[in-house]
Amino acid sequence: MPNIKSSIRSVKTDAERRAKNAPIKASLRNASRKVEALTKTGAKEDAQATMATASGLLDKAARKGIIHKNAAARKKSRLAKRINAMA
Repeated sequence: MPNIKSSIRSVKTDAERRAKNAPIKASLRNASRKVEALTKTGAKEDAQATMATASGLLDKAARKGIIHKNAAARKKSRLAKRINAMA
């Protein structure tokens, strides 16, 4: 534990920020896992529908500053590439 007052405040605000962002990041991971699972099973329509929700979650997280906008674009691109590779 830090001794400096500003460092003590930083530790507190970091913990609050981490607690706020963790469930949002978990939902992003879950959404992308669902898309990947659907691409492996071959359900293209379901994968596309799930991709739309995952894309919205990624954009919202980028707007809020939880992830970087380029990271959101990269993740969306990789998921779209998997869907488009389906026959």
